[in-house]
Amino acid sequence: MTRPLLLLDVDGPLNPFKSRLAGLRGYTGHRMWPTVWMSYRTPGSRRARRGARVRLHPTHGARLLALPYELTWATAWTHEANTMIAPHIGLPADLPVIEWPELFAADPDGLSWKTRHLVDWAAGRPFAWVDDMITPRDRAWVRAHHPAPALLLRIHPRQGLRTADFATLNSWAAGLSAGAP
Repeated sequence: MTRPLLLLDVDGPLNPFKSRLAGLRGYTGHRMWPTVWMSYRTPGSRRARRGARVRLHPTHGARLLALPYELTWATAWTHEANTMIAPHIGLPADLPVIEWPELFAADPDGLSWKTRHLVDWAAGRPFAWVDDMITPRDRAWVRAHHPAPALLLRIHPRQGLRTADFATLNSWAAGLSAGAP
């Protein structure tokens, strides 16, 4: 059986940007200048010069690679996830990246701007999507429009990926394998 896809967002799951205690939980701080973040800043402003504050856990890469999935970036960071995020957490710098037709586009049905494109991109394959912006509406739409199993795992941006989330991802993939012929 083909391994399911793991569609991975950066901000929220890997970068718990709303956490005040991330450093106490093993996260390390970094300053980065991703293109999408910079596009919302005034050139030369103090915020643009300082860059985005990104917190990353150095063990997350190994834990993600240990999961029975094919990893794919599903983030507004696009290819910069491979160059800016991957080295800090131990992921390879050549993971596939989903190309978005338009970042942050409003959806007519109130879905996340990613939902429809992720289902198209998965092309009928089972997938787990890890993101901080998943809603019940996204889950219902994916159930109705995706022919294969899908796990939409919302990660709180104050917590980031936690041990229980890795366990959920592992057990969901194991359930797929158990159901295979």
